[in-house]
Amino acid sequence: MTPALSTCWNSSRHKNGLAMVEEILALGFDRIELSHGMPATLFEGVLEARKKHRFSISSVHNFLPSPVEIRADDPDCYEFTSHRPTDRERAVRLTRQTIDWAAKLEAPFVVVHCGRIRSLDLTAGLREMVADGKYLGREYVRSKLAAVQKRERIGEIYLQRVLECLTDVVDYAGSKGIKIGIENREYYEAVPTERELVTFLRRLDSAHAGYWHDFGHAQIKHNLGLLNHRQWLETAAPLALGCHVHDVKWPFRDHCAPFAGEIDYENLLPLFPKSCVMVFELSPRTPVGDVRPALERWTKTFTQ
Repeated sequence: MTPALSTCWNSSRHKNGLAMVEEILALGFDRIELSHGMPATLFEGVLEARKKHRFSISSVHNFLPSPVEIRADDPDCYEFTSHRPTDRERAVRLTRQTIDWAAKLEAPFVVVHCGRIRSLDLTAGLREMVADGKYLGREYVRSKLAAVQKRERIGEIYLQRVLECLTDVVDYAGSKGIKIGIENREYYEAVPTERELVTFLRRLDSAHAGYWHDFGHAQIKHNLGLLNHRQWLETAAPLALGCHVHDVKWPFRDHCAPFAGEIDYENLLPLFPKSCVMVFELSPRTPVGDVRPALERWTKTFTQ
């Protein structure tokens, strides 16, 4: 199955949804993910494109459309982990709205971020040490261990908040024939962590939810020494509904075109179910000239 392309690559450049879709189709894609940050003003053009062209919507990324009160593209503007009940309620309402749009567009999946533990600030310091070349020293090991201990001491209350929110969300998604993909994040403050994910899905206990693997985020954690990318996928890939595909240039420059960085896709892709949806999620800075060759190489390597 050929990959989709996320509109995070080009939605900011377009005032018309039809032109946005046609730019993607002209590159050779026949599936599109509608990403967070897409304003409601582009929806009419997307619906027009659905009538004019043959393509499918692979997935929709929460929140869609972008909340009217949020001026910048911020998929984490409301979080299921928030200590404010009103913010958690707003996150649930906006997610239900995204599910409604996914149903209207016949998209089978909605990708969600569950939130972060905002009282912690663990990842930034670790990233700074790695960028400074200190990731092999004892100081880094001590800092990483301290971060793990802090995160695990307080994780349960946030996991419970997310579970309470997602129980409503996945039931609503299931009533629309849609599944929720819970995305791994690049922050160690994120909920759930990889260590928590399998148990988290078991506690959620829904046929309408699964894992959404982000290659770039996992590689960043690999570069931080917080997981081994392949070993993690040996556990998680069978649970995956879909993937966000983008490459990473050492140590943390992500959302690059596939094959432009260090991720060993040929070693990792065979771990996933053949039904798993692949979505190129590229930075808006990625040149058009990098996108088409990446698609052609991906198609030749993995779909022929």
